[in-house]
Amino acid sequence: MTNACKSLILICAAALTPAAQAATQEVLIRTRDGATLSATLALPDPRPAERLPALLEFTIYTDPEHHKATVGEFAARGYAGIVANVRGKGASPDAIVPYEHDATDTHAMLDWIGKQPWSDGRVGMLGGSYSGFTAWAAAKRRHPALKAIAVSAAAIPGQGLPMHNNVFLAANYAWAFHVTNNKTMDNSVYEDNQRWTRMTREWFASGRPYRELDAVDGTPNPLLQRWLKHPAFDDYWQSMVPFEKDFARIDIPVLSITGYYDDGQISALQYFKDHLKYRRQAEHYLVVGPYDHVGSHARHKPEVLRDYPIDAVAQMDSQELKLAFLDHVLRGKPKPELLAQRVNLQVMGANQWRRGENLDAMHGIPMRLYFSDQQQDGRFTLSNRAPPATSKVVHQVDLANRNVFHNYHAYPGRIIQGPLEYVTESVFATTPFDAAATVIGSFTGELSFVTNKRDFDLGVTVFEAMPDGRLFHLGYALQRASYAGNPQKRRLLSPGKTQKLGFATSLVARQMQPGSRLLVLVDVQKTPMAQVNYGTGKDVSDESVKDAGEPLRIEILSGSYFEVPLDNAIAKR
Repeated sequence: MTNACKSLILICAAALTPAAQAATQEVLIRTRDGATLSATLALPDPRPAERLPALLEFTIYTDPEHHKATVGEFAARGYAGIVANVRGKGASPDAIVPYEHDATDTHAMLDWIGKQPWSDGRVGMLGGSYSGFTAWAAAKRRHPALKAIAVSAAAIPGQGLPMHNNVFLAANYAWAFHVTNNKTMDNSVYEDNQRWTRMTREWFASGRPYRELDAVDGTPNPLLQRWLKHPAFDDYWQSMVPFEKDFARIDIPVLSITGYYDDGQISALQYFKDHLKYRRQAEHYLVVGPYDHVGSHARHKPEVLRDYPIDAVAQMDSQELKLAFLDHVLRGKPKPELLAQRVNLQVMGANQWRRGENLDAMHGIPMRLYFSDQQQDGRFTLSNRAPPATSKVVHQVDLANRNVFHNYHAYPGRIIQGPLEYVTESVFATTPFDAAATVIGSFTGELSFVTNKRDFDLGVTVFEAMPDGRLFHLGYALQRASYAGNPQKRRLLSPGKTQKLGFATSLVARQMQPGSRLLVLVDVQKTPMAQVNYGTGKDVSDESVKDAGEPLRIEILSGSYFEVPLDNAIAKR
């Protein structure tokens, strides 16, 4: 992930034609609270007599040359092109505070655009990752000038980063310095992988509280400390993006692009699901393929991603798709063929796209399998029949042990890999599928369990075990148990009592090979890349190895189940 932001700059600037090199100008815009925003502007040359719609990208990744190339491309398509920097970046003299001002500052930009003599009062916003977030931030309080947004891997602060389902992730730690150390981007500090690896390993080995991560590094991280004050998805985070009924007012067309291996998929899908939940007929198109975070934005996808050869049909230009979508909304041009229906998923291994009107319609009734204590070939079984009431799988983790990582296989560092190594998980397996089977959606399930702690961070990882012995990573879930019912309010567990915990993995669409079986790994998070939840019930950021106590014990009881989102056609057989 360390080069993701730099790569994002490069992929969007690639393949610009000479015609895109329009004359640009730098402008300053004042906000209502007295802050200053800086932006790069380009108009078509020659400039038409009529007023123009505008395309706006609002970003924290300040790169003057990239901004000029981007607005030049917009102008070459006949738009007024603007790339604006968040307050504090570029020529802005203000403090840099990611996320917190963007919902209001994007409105200041939209107000400014609407008052310009070249503007026809219509604006489309586009971007990826952070600038995908700012487009949604602008939509939170519906501005009349905003007519559409087209985004890839759009972030939700507090949902996908810097925490994932209420678990704070160390992967975002260096990003704070990357975007706040100067007026552009501090690539040198961001790309110092040895520093960040050493820091997280030393912190993990020491057993110190997560709140002391910057003390281990030796450099104060004010953003980290600010974020750690909000372990729930509370008003702090909710103020930055549309929340609940805010979505009901978002009546503009939206395009969302993400990937099965995009670290920001959780956020992109949350936007989509909430938009349709609160505005059922929303014109919101979703495109998902075998892309990682950078690939979700890329003009050209790699031929091979983490050892997986990408299907030819998955090769599409994300930036061109966004621009063609905005051409459709703002200029009445034909809608891109890829957006034939609301949901568009590329089925890995089948070299085809599957389409539907909503995610649930893409598969039939999920196939329910039950976690069982019966074993075969050294693995527990997933059975289509509930096991006896006495069935119990005991999973135990010594939280004080600094030498063993748990949930090691969750992150898809490699999509296709060899047999599992360093297994700490409880591994469950299905019987082989006789024919090719397509999974399309998220794997879901529910654990009925007893534990001796007041909290833990559940990890569930799903692989296709192919007949040749290789494993294909299909999805993973990371969930703090105490927030599973409501990310806004913590509800601690009751040690010694039977309780239930639901989970859902990342989204995937994959045609599995005949003879493949599913492997489901159940564990708890304990690596240097995230908080360690010791289960005392205190704020996890304040817990340390001194709080480890006796090993965590989770008894997975009869009635625990796992649901497979089989292709609708197969599910009907």
